[in-house]
Amino acid sequence: MLLVFCGTPRFAVPTLERLVAAGHSVPLLVTQPDRPRGRGMEVTVSPVKDAATRLGIAVLQPASIKNNSEFRDQLAAIRPDAIVVVGYGRIIPQWMIDLPRLGNLNLHASLLPKYRGAAPIQWAIANGESVTGVSTMRIDAGLDTGDILMQRKIPIGLEDTAETLGPKLASIGAELMVETLRGLENGQVRPTPQDHAHATLAPVLKKEDGRMDFSRSAGDVFNRLRGFQPWPGAFTMFKGKTLQVHRAQPRQYAVRLTPGEVAVEGTRLFVGCGKDKTETALELIEIQVEGKRRMSAQEFINGYRPKSGDHLGR
Repeated sequence: MLLVFCGTPRFAVPTLERLVAAGHSVPLLVTQPDRPRGRGMEVTVSPVKDAATRLGIAVLQPASIKNNSEFRDQLAAIRPDAIVVVGYGRIIPQWMIDLPRLGNLNLHASLLPKYRGAAPIQWAIANGESVTGVSTMRIDAGLDTGDILMQRKIPIGLEDTAETLGPKLASIGAELMVETLRGLENGQVRPTPQDHAHATLAPVLKKEDGRMDFSRSAGDVFNRLRGFQPWPGAFTMFKGKTLQVHRAQPRQYAVRLTPGEVAVEGTRLFVGCGKDKTETALELIEIQVEGKRRMSAQEFINGYRPKSGDHLGR
């Protein structure tokens, strides 16, 4: 098929590569403008633009698309069979939805209608889901509300984080998009309306989402730590300093600790959490004090001298 590809993040790269490998023609890629990033604020290109350059695909980076007549004319001149959208980061206008004969096809990293929105991988882990997956859907005017084309499930491992789960979903999603295009062309894939009554949201993450709330159960705090990697991560306060917690594990603890209460046992560091049937505390394994390197619990205990009865979050 003749396709236009719209995408920006690393998650979108496997789909672009797989479409090209499957023999589809992708004469144009649309991605976000280059932006300054990192501490040095150096202008960097998107992962998808990097891939397009390597594959010899022309790249467009319009600042806006809704009322961009030049961009509209460029797409219309190509007359694509479909526009494939993976993490592009802009709302697709109606004129663009109406342009190709097969519509605008989106790969979404959840089992729609669950986790509509910008951060489905992160919120699925943070909410303690044991299964997630990918969906291909036909974009309409709503937010991830279009008809579902195909879906595929995968388990979420107990140690999975957003950083480890994302590449797995990107890989199976790439294959699913190729299957979806094949099924649309031969008539074997039929769009299925979403059941909006079962919709849940996965909103854009905020810095405050990473603040550890020890009134939650240890399992909940742990799931949020896993889900919010690499940003906003999981952080709390200790004696006026910010602690970033990189690794932790829910534990059964013999003595009932109040939420946020610290217990030091030799080289191990525990913090009390809210009620749970099994685990009542969170063991902090790898920590980073603001302005310092990552360190083990033992290094933190030796250097900062926390005592049993101290509290985190203050």
